[in-house]
Amino acid sequence: MPAASTNMSDREGESFVEVDPTGRFGRYNDLLGAGAVKKVYRAFDQEEGIEVAWNQVKLTNFSEDPVLINRLQSEVQLLRTLKNKYIIVCYSVWRDREHNTLNFITEVCTSGNLRSYRKKHRHVSIKALKKWSKQVLEGLEYLHTHDPCIIHRDLNCSNIFINGNIGQVKIGDLGLAAIVGRSHCAHSIIGTPEYMAPELYEEDYTEMVDIYSFGMCLLEMVTMEIPYSECDSVAKIYKKVTSGVRPRALNTVPDPEVKAFIEKCIAQPRARPSASELLKDPFFSDLKDDEIESVST
Repeated sequence: MPAASTNMSDREGESFVEVDPTGRFGRYNDLLGAGAVKKVYRAFDQEEGIEVAWNQVKLTNFSEDPVLINRLQSEVQLLRTLKNKYIIVCYSVWRDREHNTLNFITEVCTSGNLRSYRKKHRHVSIKALKKWSKQVLEGLEYLHTHDPCIIHRDLNCSNIFINGNIGQVKIGDLGLAAIVGRSHCAHSIIGTPEYMAPELYEEDYTEMVDIYSFGMCLLEMVTMEIPYSECDSVAKIYKKVTSGVRPRALNTVPDPEVKAFIEKCIAQPRARPSASELLKDPFFSDLKDDEIESVST
C-alpha cells in the first residue's frame, strides 16, 4: 500500500474515509449522486493522480440472494472490459464482504450529467443537441452489438455524462445493465418509469427498450422537461405508457424534424430502428463525421 494511503489522506491533507484493497483508490465523503441501490462518491486515483467516482452498491438491497449478488458482480466485472469512448470507463471492481457492499471505480466527467448541464445552459442549438444524441447512439450501438449483447435498461439524462469543455458525451450507470447474449431478450422490470418502454412492463423485451429511452432523453434535451411530468404518480405514468399515450412534452417540440425523429425512437418495438440504423438517419446528415470525432477523441 502506498505511503499516502496509510494515513488515509492525499497530499492536500484531505482525508479519505475509505481506501480500496489495493491502496490505489481513496474515497472522500462527498456524494456525487445517489440512486435507489447505489451511492456515488468523489474519490482519487493515487496512481494516475486523477479524480474518479467510487460507486457503492449496498448488497442488503438484494435480499441476501447469493445468485443475484453473484450475477450483479459478474455483470459489473464485464462492464470493466468495455472499451468505447462513448461509455464511462470502469477501472476496478471488488466486493467488500465486511460491509456487504459491491464497489466499482469509474471515470468522472467534468460537467456532471446531461440533465443538470442542460438546465444550466438553456440556449443550446439543435446542432449541439444532435451532436450529443449521436454520441449517445454510438455508445448504444457498441453495447447492442457487443458479444454478449448488453441492454442498458435505465438510460436517462441523469446517467449520460458530459465533458462540457469539449462537448464529449458518455453513457454511464451501467450497474443495472442486462447481459442478454444471443437471445437478446430480458425479463426483469427495472428502470426509471418516465423512460421505460411499454414492453419493459410486460417483462419481455430486447435492446430496443434503450432506443425508446434514448428518444425520451432527446425529448428532455429539447424541451428541458422530464417526460410525463404531468403525471403525479408512477401508476399514472404506467397507465399512459402502456396504453400508448405520448408525453405532453412531445406536443411542445417546435421543430418538426426533431419531433418526427423522437416519434421514430418511441414507436412500437418492431417499428423502432436500431442504434446503427438511427446513426444513418438523415437527421444527422448536417453533422460532419469529423465534428463528432473532434469532440470525442
